[in-house]
Amino acid sequence: MINYLLNNHKATMDGQGSSSPARVRHRLWLPLGSVLILACLFVGIASRHANATRITSATRTPLVQNLSLKDAVSIPLQLPQPSPDNSAESADAGDAPDTEWFTVNVKNGDTLGAIFNRIGVSADQLQKIVSLNTDTASLRRIHPGESFKFSIDVNGQLQKLTYDTDAVHILQVENMDGGYRSTVIERPIEHRMARASAVINSSLFEAAQSAGVADNITLKLIKIFGWDIDFALGIRDGDSFAVVFEEDYVDGKKIRDGEILAAEFKNRGKTYRALRYTDPNGQVAYYSPDGNNLRKAFLRTPVEYSRISSGFSLARLHPILNRIRAHKGVDYAAPIGTPVKATSDAVVTFVGTKSGYGNVVELKHNIHISTLYGHLSRFVKGLRRGQRVSQGQTIAYVGMTGLATGPHLHYEVHIDGQYRNPVTIKTFIAEPVTNKYRPDFLAKTQPMLSQLNLLEHVMVAYRTP
Repeated sequence: MINYLLNNHKATMDGQGSSSPARVRHRLWLPLGSVLILACLFVGIASRHANATRITSATRTPLVQNLSLKDAVSIPLQLPQPSPDNSAESADAGDAPDTEWFTVNVKNGDTLGAIFNRIGVSADQLQKIVSLNTDTASLRRIHPGESFKFSIDVNGQLQKLTYDTDAVHILQVENMDGGYRSTVIERPIEHRMARASAVINSSLFEAAQSAGVADNITLKLIKIFGWDIDFALGIRDGDSFAVVFEEDYVDGKKIRDGEILAAEFKNRGKTYRALRYTDPNGQVAYYSPDGNNLRKAFLRTPVEYSRISSGFSLARLHPILNRIRAHKGVDYAAPIGTPVKATSDAVVTFVGTKSGYGNVVELKHNIHISTLYGHLSRFVKGLRRGQRVSQGQTIAYVGMTGLATGPHLHYEVHIDGQYRNPVTIKTFIAEPVTNKYRPDFLAKTQPMLSQLNLLEHVMVAYRTP
């Protein structure tokens, strides 16, 4: 362009004649300066455009490798995501389907079938589970307030079921290659020792409750000392008891009362003590501190009664027949329906009706002793001749069948064919701790005996005015 201007200027000069050198230079530099200014403006605009382009590109793709570690932590970095391909899909194809857990609480009127239907599990799967064994068959008997946990896959297949059958046991059912397997898991139980004592001022149960002792422990206390103490009529105000027993905990929560470890009962000025002992053979019994077994061969009475309405007599005036007739047993007055218990282990020799006795059960305990229970309202369902029954097992219920003026139990004891008075008969003592186990007995029961002695001091302090 400069050459164009010089040539154009030269042609102009040639056409106009000559001029002075200074004027020529002046006319030459003026257009040259304008060209230079325009060139500078053009270069500057182009440079700014180039810088803007570079900055914009840099913000789109930051050079993370040039940042310090501190900068890299403070700036979120989004990594490019790989595009899916066939190899990734084939790798996932063999994995187990995803599962989802459900917790279902049993409502009133619920059945397991209704619950399975609610969560979308087929009846076929339910049938397979409840048919596995006796553990899973118990699922047919669910109760309101209980809960289940189910793991179900995306295909609606039940993968796992858990159910708390009680506070200790968990039933778990798992899907194993299309079939099901059940397992019963037992939670660990922690046994803690508890102690209580009380003086009886009104009733044994009220005194026990005031001492924080549950009724089930009180009933066990009655069973332990029932050989020697008449709890129906023999308890007096001022009698006292002390008991050391276990409490069972699961996960820090009390679930039940355990066994009585040691107990003391003071009745009418006489003290009775019991210590629980398990011998090396696993046999469990309660003994006195000197090793004598508290369990007698027979219970003192077969029924909880309010009074003895008629005692043993060889010459009693019969209240209905109105003539002198031997009364070869004892009548215990009690409401109709009161349970009647076998006074010792035995075999049932008769169940039925016998003239004036009404409904009768007869038991044979050994070659020497048998017992009879009369005037019964009904028998325990399924009781039959030849059946074995255990001491304390309910066999029938109080009634007034036969020749009876009121509801009561007629109870007889026969020894070698002779009628004996059940009230005065000497009970048969069970075996004491054997000599070979006596050192083991003393070692195991001494701590419990110490606990009773401690409670004894507490009771003495309580009684002291």
